[in-house]
Amino acid sequence: MFKKKHMINPNATDTLIGEGTVFEGKINSAAGVRIEGQLTGDVRCEGDVTVGEQAKVNSHIAARDVVIAGIVHGNVTATGKLTITSKGQLFGNANAASLIIDEGGVFQGISKMEQGAPAQAGGSSGTPALASQQLQPPPAAAAPPAAPAFGGNPVVL
Repeated sequence: MFKKKHMINPNATDTLIGEGTVFEGKINSAAGVRIEGQLTGDVRCEGDVTVGEQAKVNSHIAARDVVIAGIVHGNVTATGKLTITSKGQLFGNANAASLIIDEGGVFQGISKMEQGAPAQAGGSSGTPALASQQLQPPPAAAAPPAAPAFGGNPVVL
């Protein structure tokens, strides 16, 4: 007569975009998401998002923890930890409580670190706000340093 209320575990991965799969659209998930294929569209997740080594993602990602081992073009908001592995590439801004970039990992953008969850956007749905609403685009490249006053060659560190 009465059904038990099914609880969704945000620690479990229940959505997989497999290698060889091309997906276009928005994903809202109460559990974890793993992307191994190609994705175009925003991802909002109460659990964790993992971008596999073969994945190519054009998306803003908002989740608890995010691991990037493939290529992501878009902003990332993690209420917990953002990890870019040695083969991972993030071309966009990052907003996370903790940021880890393994040697060989690529990050081009602006990082903003905040303790606790970033401000919610669009109501009380319980999902993190998209990074595009949190951060500004990266500034233009700075000019190279001028030669020192003593006339020697400049030292680039």
